[in-house]
Amino acid sequence: QLQLVESGGGLVQPGGSLRLSCAASGIIFSRNAMGWYRQAPGKQREWVATITSSGSTNYADSVKGRFTISRDNAKNTVYLQMNSLKPEDTAVYYCNARGLSSSWTNVDSWGQGTQVTVSS
Repeated sequence: QLQLVESGGGLVQPGGSLRLSCAASGIIFSRNAMGWYRQAPGKQREWVATITSSGSTNYADSVKGRFTISRDNAKNTVYLQMNSLKPEDTAVYYCNARGLSSSWTNVDSWGQGTQVTVSS
């Protein structure tokens, strides 16, 4: 069964750090590009970062230099290390997988999201 499960969200003060995790099942993890998106209240979902199957990374300008995306193919998990957090980073963060499922069908799937709140 295809599933993406995010964890690691919470409340943090401005300037603090959090690490989000997304555990994947039901996909050929090494054959998927993994991404993080976020959606703040009243706003559209926006792209945050992507890591390709080969490990190349890209970031939105708003998080470049503060966030780091990484993946552990042995654990079928993608991470988002978030440093120097700002109140404007407050959002629900979603994990996305694009590639191949375990049954070799195309995948474009989302997790349920994890809340990140940056506030003093």
